[in-house]
Amino acid sequence: MKFYPKMNSDRKFTLKPFELSDSNPTINISGNILRADNKLKLDYLLQGDLSQIVIPVSDEIPTRKDELWQTTCWEFFIGTANSSQYWEFNLATTGDWNVYRFSGYRQGMTEEKAFDALPFRLKKQTKSLTINLEINLDLIVELDKNLDIAITAVIESNNGELSYWALAHPEAIADFHHREGFIIHC
Repeated sequence: MKFYPKMNSDRKFTLKPFELSDSNPTINISGNILRADNKLKLDYLLQGDLSQIVIPVSDEIPTRKDELWQTTCWEFFIGTANSSQYWEFNLATTGDWNVYRFSGYRQGMTEEKAFDALPFRLKKQTKSLTINLEINLDLIVELDKNLDIAITAVIESNNGELSYWALAHPEAIADFHHREGFIIHC
């Protein structure tokens, strides 16, 4: 049985690369997550040599787009306890975004229409990049539902290689959808 503590203060996290490799960029990814009054506040902090990674920018108005994970992208997954249904949230450094709902493990993928925007703030400095997001969970889950959450990122190096970062990597391949990687419970 999983323990679902009520989150009344930020919970800190650190992401780990799927494989430790010399080709991975020299970065650290950490942050904070808070669930309060069925709002989810999530802050990512990437620190290190940003010149090693691709950070796409755009002058266009941010919009819902598919396949954001093909370059540097911040992701998180939310599942309800004792249910195979879950949601995947994608945030691109361009400001583009998407939310997908799944009926089960990699099954029944559809765009989650409950969200018509996913506003988040991105701030880039010389050696850090922060992303801050707050969403209303009432759009998809009731306040009394316990959640299982995975926090992840795809990072594209300047050489075109992708590295996969997560709280946990429960399988022999990088798989953000694997429910054993949803290790924050609230």
